[in-house]
Amino acid sequence: PTQCGLAAMGKFADGVRSGTLKGATGKAITDVINIGIGGSDLGPVMATLALAPFHDGPRAHFVSNIDGAHIADILKLVQPETTLFIVASKTFTTVETMTNAQTARNFIAKALGEAAVQHHFAAVSTALDKVAAFGIDSARVFGFWDWVGGRYSIWSAIGLPLMIAVGPENFGKFLDGAHAVDNHFRKAPITENLPMLLGLIGFYHRNVLGYPTRAILPYDQRLSRFPAYLQQLDMESNGKGVTIDGTPVEGNSGP
Repeated sequence: PTQCGLAAMGKFADGVRSGTLKGATGKAITDVINIGIGGSDLGPVMATLALAPFHDGPRAHFVSNIDGAHIADILKLVQPETTLFIVASKTFTTVETMTNAQTARNFIAKALGEAAVQHHFAAVSTALDKVAAFGIDSARVFGFWDWVGGRYSIWSAIGLPLMIAVGPENFGKFLDGAHAVDNHFRKAPITENLPMLLGLIGFYHRNVLGYPTRAILPYDQRLSRFPAYLQQLDMESNGKGVTIDGTPVEGNSGP
């Protein structure tokens, strides 16, 4: 996120974590449920699970499947008075996300009344008009640039549930790590450049040796969602049959 956006996220996260930002009945937030899909879900889920030892904030939950059983099972674990929902959708029109968001809205409105909705929701979106129509206060809306693709968005405002779970300071260290790898990629010579070497190895495996599959085997249970995250990152980025101008790709572009 930009420095301005990062500061706003930090202030909000601190408020939720400290209990300064309360629910409609005056109770502190104990559970945060992120509602998203694709890049608005895979990155936050992966990173939040991976950084579980650093959690000292409210419990984090994630809903992505349009199958109502997913959100129903999670709602059984929480109380409306102490739950905050984060709706993550750039356009605020994604069918799966908005279907689950409406279920969450009904959950709060039925238990606490319509006026309580604004106290139990935040949004990561750029569609301010649609967010307002849903009943979310503009002060609880966090945007990000259009050029931020979903599969890269964990380092943007989409990372808000992670920031609430581990705190702004630890989230800042997470961003520092990403910055360090970016610098390594830009500056390291090819023989020492890990992203470049891994890319070349992947190309060699697919196009020279003909391996159609890549296995990602996490060494730690907390990285259990890392393969799904990498699956989208690699295949959505590289799994193209044509170039940007529609010309067929020669050879295989990804596993």
